[in-house]
Amino acid sequence: MVKSGVLGYPRIGADREWKKALEAYWSGRLGEAELHEALRGIRLAHWRKQRDAGIDLIPVNDFSYYDQVLDHAAMFGIVPKRFGYAAREGESVPLPVYYGMARGTAEATASEMTKWFNTNYHYIVPELGDSVPVLTENRPLAAYREAKETLGIEGKPVIIGPLTFLRLSKGYAPQEADLWLNKLLPLYVQLLRELEREGVRWVQVDEPIAVTGLDEDELRRLRAVYEAFAAAVPKLNILLQTYFESAEHYAVLKELPVQGLGLDFVHGRAANVRAIREHGFPQDKVLGAGIIDGRGIWRAALGEKLALLEELTAYVPQERLIAQTSCSLLHVPVTASRETELAPVLKDALAFADEKLAELVQLTYGLSGRAEAFAPEFAESDRAIQALRGSAERNRLDVLQAAQRIAAEPAARSLPFSERHPLQQRHWHLPILPTTTIGSFPQSPEVRKARQSWRRGEWNQAAYESFIDAEIDRWIALQEEIGLDVLVHGEFERTDMVEFFGEKLAGFAFTGHGWVQSYGSRCVKPPVIYGDVAYIEPMTVRESRYAQSKTAKPVKGMLTGPITILNWSFAREDLTREQIAYQIAYALRQEVEALESAGIGMIQVDEPAVREGLPLKPAEQADYLAWAVKAFRATTCTVADTTQIHTHMCYCEFHDMIPSIEAMDADVISIETSRSHGELIESFEHHTYPLGIGLGVYDIHSPRIPSAAEMTAMIERALRVLDPQLFWINPDCGLKTRGLPETEASLRNMVEATELARAKHAAVVPAG
Repeated sequence: MVKSGVLGYPRIGADREWKKALEAYWSGRLGEAELHEALRGIRLAHWRKQRDAGIDLIPVNDFSYYDQVLDHAAMFGIVPKRFGYAAREGESVPLPVYYGMARGTAEATASEMTKWFNTNYHYIVPELGDSVPVLTENRPLAAYREAKETLGIEGKPVIIGPLTFLRLSKGYAPQEADLWLNKLLPLYVQLLRELEREGVRWVQVDEPIAVTGLDEDELRRLRAVYEAFAAAVPKLNILLQTYFESAEHYAVLKELPVQGLGLDFVHGRAANVRAIREHGFPQDKVLGAGIIDGRGIWRAALGEKLALLEELTAYVPQERLIAQTSCSLLHVPVTASRETELAPVLKDALAFADEKLAELVQLTYGLSGRAEAFAPEFAESDRAIQALRGSAERNRLDVLQAAQRIAAEPAARSLPFSERHPLQQRHWHLPILPTTTIGSFPQSPEVRKARQSWRRGEWNQAAYESFIDAEIDRWIALQEEIGLDVLVHGEFERTDMVEFFGEKLAGFAFTGHGWVQSYGSRCVKPPVIYGDVAYIEPMTVRESRYAQSKTAKPVKGMLTGPITILNWSFAREDLTREQIAYQIAYALRQEVEALESAGIGMIQVDEPAVREGLPLKPAEQADYLAWAVKAFRATTCTVADTTQIHTHMCYCEFHDMIPSIEAMDADVISIETSRSHGELIESFEHHTYPLGIGLGVYDIHSPRIPSAAEMTAMIERALRVLDPQLFWINPDCGLKTRGLPETEASLRNMVEATELARAKHAAVVPAG
């Protein structure tokens, strides 16, 4: 009979128990032994839940103490030398070193963090450099033993494949890829042999790079890796798993000497089905059919899913078919059962991780000829989906027409930057190398408590606004005293940069418990775009106008851009993402105009998530970038020439999209460079950037305080390739998660570094 399988389960817990345990350990409130015990309890509960739901192939080693890619780096002893630790075979990397790589220490900067393919999950980038890889511990084996010995579960160990691990790593030249693969391959073989000796039946080897396109060298390496595995572990069943898109080079993948091939039939459905129709499916392999969306929150149309599975059985008999999630459930919340405050028409259409487990089991029953056991569930899924599609919230003619107008208009400022910039210089009288921050300041316990009191109704609106105003007063004064040139109001009234705006726009809903992991212990509760997005009333004007009234220096208005709101939300599926982006852009344009009318002449529209939405298929990327750029420009194009539009991007690889960033036509962009140790600067050696730019000079996701000398070095490196007259100095990102002492000390060092740079490059921007 057909089996059910899951590629990974959310590690955070329904009440974010995982996050709380990590943060208690970091703060010293929990010892190492207590941390291990707390996380073990969470891990066992997750396995037990999947077993009790009826899942046949339960993943093990998908759990992590921070990040699965970091786990692999530590497992292979790949620890940067700056952490002062030499890995040894058979000895696990100590937790302080492990967390130091992720978060930094007083002596060493953290490793780079970037997005996991086109998701909002961030992984820690392994730094190969001059490390000497060894197998410090067999994590998959330990997880397998724990599940079997404790719960009697025959788990399916999950590992990141060698090709994907190598592609996601840094610290080696392209011509060194074979050298590094030859260093890593023996460790993989050693790991797999130990699993085979243990009696493991199936191992899931994740190779998501197989959906991004492989050149001839990579195809050669792919064959070599899996031929080596077949020779080394002939009794071990390997499921070569792809996800997030259709597999490239399917004809090559299906001939590899593995026992199973996992394909995504949600995000790569059409191409993967076509490939199987054209090339068939091997009679000696199992097909892992990713039929349930591991990234989306919407209920599956069970009838349609069952029809697709039945179509696949024309090529793969049921006994060699696994109905599974399209990817790990890491990307969705844990359970929708607790969302009792949502409107029934919306709640009934949701399926989080636990509901997806049930859907998988229902589909296996249906395909096995036992559909009557779940006939009510099949009927209810269809009813719930149709009810949401027909709701008034999804059928607003005014919004649909506005989005069509946005799509048709050119969306351009009245003057090009070369003519706007002199006007803005005369208007603002800023010094050379102006300093600013990205937007948010530390959200102290007092700020969070005040917000909770207001949300619970314990404080009225006047009391809450009075508190926020006092915080703005304090931070405006502190920014002036530190010596920043362009100020921000601090965003104390905001929880999350997307949630805040979604709460004030029509078409959004918010879960009570829909948390997902973003990076480390940072969890977010993405808004749900379930209807047509529309502007209701000003969202940020009151706080921005108040802050500006307290200083003669410019205060930036702060908005989140349309693409980031889209990419950091769970979006509806009945419209294209482009159509939704234009709806959001039109709503935000009205807020930009309201800020400008209120006297705010610098407006920052943040777009940190543009890069992560880039399609994995190169052929589709140009179209996405075109409409993403257009949505940003549609948001900002109606302002006066002297109004300065800023934007911000962070924690992605931007080297290959600098032309698109330039096409956004923001007067100033601030962009992350410190976590990647300034590597983005190299791109500007080959591409002249003609607009204002601020390359973040220190990493705000680490608690360490960088010195003025450290930031000066970053500034000087940037100014070798960027125009000092267009260069801004700022941190990498917002400062919401940092403490007051470290924030103040870091900003003072940043201003000191700026003064040193100004003395070297110029005193004042020439007037006129």
